[in-house]
Amino acid sequence: MTNLDHAYAVILAGGKGERFWPLSTSRSPKQLLSLVSERTMLGMAVDRLEGLIPPERVIVLTSADLVEPTVASVPDLPAANIIGEPMGRDTAAAVALGCAIVKARDPEGVFCILTADHVIGDIEVFRRTLREGIDLAAGQDVLVTIGIQPTFPATGYGYIESGNAVEHAGETTFLQAKRFVEKPPRATAEQYLASGAFAWNSGMFIWSCTSVQAAFGKYRPQLSELIDTLAPSVDSPGFADALRAVFEPLEKISIDYALMENADNIVMARGTFAWDDVGSWPALANHFPADDEGNTSIGDVVPLDANNNLVFSNGRLTALIGVSDLVVVQAEGATLICPRDRAQDVKALVNELKARGSFDELL
Repeated sequence: MTNLDHAYAVILAGGKGERFWPLSTSRSPKQLLSLVSERTMLGMAVDRLEGLIPPERVIVLTSADLVEPTVASVPDLPAANIIGEPMGRDTAAAVALGCAIVKARDPEGVFCILTADHVIGDIEVFRRTLREGIDLAAGQDVLVTIGIQPTFPATGYGYIESGNAVEHAGETTFLQAKRFVEKPPRATAEQYLASGAFAWNSGMFIWSCTSVQAAFGKYRPQLSELIDTLAPSVDSPGFADALRAVFEPLEKISIDYALMENADNIVMARGTFAWDDVGSWPALANHFPADDEGNTSIGDVVPLDANNNLVFSNGRLTALIGVSDLVVVQAEGATLICPRDRAQDVKALVNELKARGSFDELL
């Protein structure tokens, strides 16, 4: 049985969710929305840890201006475990911050890096994967990443190429991670799927404080220094000031670029549970029923001679006539209409609206 006495979870919840505009805004981003259930996305992420990691050892990292609504979204967690980053410095800095907090509270800590805005099914398989990954990370100097068994040639995900099996008791398959690769073109994604040696990069990790700090020391010394500098002030009145002082000069860099594309002690846990990063509006069609014409309707929607549309109508009626393959969203005083295959461009639209400076109340 895995000893979970030193197990922690750090949930990254600082994203802006711009591809879900106009429902997702800077004041109420994707992770604080109830997109696929009555629970917020963040609330679902916390619920998945029940029976594995107790609430007092679940830490949520968000942005400083979202601390209050984040606390309200997960009332079962101690308010002191909701930490606001003073400015965005990407995921490598967030991991270092999480390590500083866990190390200050438990020098023997092993922690999972989890996401606040993904949908995960087969919860018992997910928990077993975390449990066995925690056991491996507690006993060996390894950086564990979770790779999702691909089901189609996705071009919107990064991939992990795996190698030889790593011996470990349990049901989860662990493999040496050979390399991380960026989002591929369609033909390459098809090759990856056919080979059986590639998994989707889920952005979830498990490691001990000791191992991840050692990796930072080798590849990003500034982040190792952050851990040592910040840990003594964790849970003290001076923590917010100390956090701002160390965060401000940091470079923006992801954990993939900072560590995972460089380290040679990475082990991939094969994730066989259902997983969806719900990256844009069309992804909601995977979680709601469609009518006979392929329309997925959320809210009050009436389609007439329309097919294969995704419609979200918040608090009003939306009617469609003779249109196909659209995303239509009515929310927060704004209307979005775009082809389904252009939904990824919503983020670019948000940037355009910001540049115009006339729609701040909708962003």
